[in-house]
Amino acid sequence: VNMMHENGFRPGQRAMLNKAILIGHVGQDPEIKTMPDGKEMAVFSLATSESWKDKQSGERKTKTEWHRVVCFSEGLISVIKSYVRKGSKLYLEGQIAQRKWDDNGVEKSISEINIKQRGKLVLLDKSERSDSPPDDAYSSED
Repeated sequence: VNMMHENGFRPGQRAMLNKAILIGHVGQDPEIKTMPDGKEMAVFSLATSESWKDKQSGERKTKTEWHRVVCFSEGLISVIKSYVRKGSKLYLEGQIAQRKWDDNGVEKSISEINIKQRGKLVLLDKSERSDSPPDDAYSSED
């Protein structure tokens, strides 16, 4: 008997997941780059913030984290090119990736959110612009 749980895994199978979900504002207009194979990729930064009231002083505090987002999905790149700008509010789903390289003998690394297969991008701004998309949720499978 082939028993599957509702989540798609068989009993005893090790489930793993690498998924990042972010809601934030774009830090600068996305940069569109062409890779050696001729395909395009989009790169931009996304700021996520949290705020709280300091218990000691009663002051309002805010902490902002910056995330480097890299999109490889052709369908989503066309949406990013058309509608995503500095300040746009986005919901996105992607995978956390660690990239390393050598810079004149110094090993450097960066964490990125990669949007590839099964990635998702939702435009949260309700724009008054006439060039706004008719449907604001996109996935890399669209």
